[in-house]
Amino acid sequence: MIYTIGYEGSELDNFLRTLDGVGVSVLIDVRDRAQSRKKGFSKSALSQALEEVGIKYLHFPKLGDPKEGRQAARSGDIALFRKIYSNVLSTREAQVEINKIKEIAKEKKVCLMCFERNPKECHRKMITDEIDSSTSIGIRHIGVQKYEQAA
Repeated sequence: MIYTIGYEGSELDNFLRTLDGVGVSVLIDVRDRAQSRKKGFSKSALSQALEEVGIKYLHFPKLGDPKEGRQAARSGDIALFRKIYSNVLSTREAQVEINKIKEIAKEKKVCLMCFERNPKECHRKMITDEIDSSTSIGIRHIGVQKYEQAA
């Protein structure tokens, strides 16, 4: 199974608990740059937090949405965003990383992560569409659940 998740508007604890709740064992970060203004979601901090709950972290930057694609998406030009990102997906480097995801997903529950909450507005949906067109691996887009904080 391949899940996808966006951390937009979420807190790290809820993010981790959501992943644990569906049994994810490998999180693959598909951001171009694994940096975030949101506390806990930059590469080092996120990798450490995931390790503490038994989830492996991998970063596949060749599947990241380039700056011009992110700008098109933010401005609401989804057609341009899709065109730009389709060009990324057609590269040999991106196809190598997609094949790695398929291989890992044969053995483990994988989750692709990016920022955007709505997968329809994010390149991770285009990645999973590509995977879905060539395999029988199940795809499920999940949202970060909100959990009550322990007292």
